[in-house]
Amino acid sequence: MTKDHGKQKAATKSGSEKIKVSEKAADKIEAFQALANRIASGEQVVPPIYMTGQMRREHVRSTLREDHAQRIEQRNEGAEEKFEELADNFFKFFRGTALLFYRDMVGADAHMPTVMALGDVHPENFGVMPDEHGAPIFGVNDFDEALYAPFTWDLKRGAVGFWIGARQEGGLKRKKRRKIVKEFVKGYLDAMEAYSEHATEKNDSYRMDNSPKVIQRLFEEAWEERKDWLWDDYLKASGQGFRPSDELQPISSEVGKFQKAIDDLAKANGISGLARAGELKVKDVCMRHGQGTASLGLPRYYVLIEGPSKDASDDLIIEFKRARTSALDGLIPQSEFSAGDKADRIAHGQAVQLAHGDVFYGAVEIDGMSFMSRERAPFRDDIDLDELSYGTWKEYARTCGAVLAQAHALSDDLGQIDYDLEPSIIAAASPRALFVADLVRFAEEAADRLETDHKLFREDHANGAFESVDMVYR
Repeated sequence: MTKDHGKQKAATKSGSEKIKVSEKAADKIEAFQALANRIASGEQVVPPIYMTGQMRREHVRSTLREDHAQRIEQRNEGAEEKFEELADNFFKFFRGTALLFYRDMVGADAHMPTVMALGDVHPENFGVMPDEHGAPIFGVNDFDEALYAPFTWDLKRGAVGFWIGARQEGGLKRKKRRKIVKEFVKGYLDAMEAYSEHATEKNDSYRMDNSPKVIQRLFEEAWEERKDWLWDDYLKASGQGFRPSDELQPISSEVGKFQKAIDDLAKANGISGLARAGELKVKDVCMRHGQGTASLGLPRYYVLIEGPSKDASDDLIIEFKRARTSALDGLIPQSEFSAGDKADRIAHGQAVQLAHGDVFYGAVEIDGMSFMSRERAPFRDDIDLDELSYGTWKEYARTCGAVLAQAHALSDDLGQIDYDLEPSIIAAASPRALFVADLVRFAEEAADRLETDHKLFREDHANGAFESVDMVYR
C-alpha cells in the first residue's frame, strides 16, 4: 500500500465517521424535541418513585392540587380543613393522599392475578357495620377507591397502612412494626389457602360469636341502642327531623328530591317489603359537615327514613356521599375487567367484597351528580388504634389480613373474575417467605418516602401552596 493511498483511506474513514456522528447528533436533537413535547404536554416521563429533591416536591404539590382542584377552586372549607389535618398528622396524610401513593406504583405487578381490589386498605378501613338484615358484622368498610387491580396493590397499601398506623397511633419501633406487617400478610395468605381448599368465602362472616377477642371487644364497644343513638346524636325534640349542630345542617326543603333518590335506590337494589324500613318515607334531610379524611369537603347528606313504629325510636339514616374517580384509575396495568364508573363502581365493589352486606349500599344520581349510598347504624364503628397493645396490634393485623382475603376470594364468585382465583394467588405468592419479606421491605421503603413527602407538603402548605390550583399561562 502506498503512502498516499493510506492517507486517502484514513480520510475516507474519517469522513464516514463524521457523517455517523452528525447523524447521531440529528437523531439526538429529534429525540430531545420529542421529549420536550412529552414533558410540556404533562406526560410523566420519569416514574414518580424515582424523583428526589425539588422535582419530588413539585410532584407532591401538583398531585395534591390536582386531586383537590374542584374543592380548592370552590374555596371549600372542607378542603382547607383537610389540608390542616394532613399537615398535623402523618397517618392522616397517608390516608388522605391515595393518588400520590398509587402514582408511585404506576403499572406495577402486571403479572399478578387480578381481584376486585378495595383500593384503600389501612387499619381504619375495617370495622363494624350492618349486614343485609341490619345485624352487626366486621369487614372491609370503605369502597370509594374499589377497582379491579392486581391483588398485591391492596396488600401493599395495607402493609404501609399498618406500618404507619403502628408508628403514629401505637408508638411502636421498627422491629415491632415489621412483625405487625408480617402478621397482616400471613393472615391474608393463611385465609386464602383455606378458601382455596374449602371455598367457604360466600358463607363466612365475622360476627360477635366467632371473631377474635380484639374484634369481639370492638363489637361490644360499638353497640348502642338505635333509640338512644338517634335521640342523643341526631333528632330534634319532636323527633320529626334533624337537630341543627356544627356537623348537621338541616335542609328540609329538599325532602322531595331525596325521596326520589330513595325511591330510585329501592328500585335499583330491589328493596321491597323490608319491615325495619317501613314505607321508605323520607322525614328530613341534612348536610353532614366535617366527616371523613380522603373525602373531606365532598358533598355528604343524611336522609332520615321513618321506621315502622312512627315514634322516631326506630328510624333509619341513609347516607349519600358524592362519588369521585378511583385513585387507582389509569395507574393499574390494563385489565379486561371493569367495575363501572363513579358510584356504580363503588356499589359494585361493595356487592362483590362484602357478601350479605348492607342492602342500602348503592348508586344514585342527585342534581346530575353521582352519589354512593349506605346505611348509617348505631354500631357502625372502627377500632381505636391508640388503645391497642403490641399483642393486639398483631392480632388485629392478622384478622384484617384474613378479612381482606375473603373480600378478594369473592372476586370469582360475585365479581367478574372468570377463573379459580385462590390457587393462582397462592402460586403467585410463592415462595411464601420471600413474598412476605418483599412486602415488609416495600412497606418500610414506601413509609420512609411518604415521611419525606409529608415534610415537603407541610412546608409548602405553610407557604400557601394549596390555596390555588396549577395554571398554564401563554
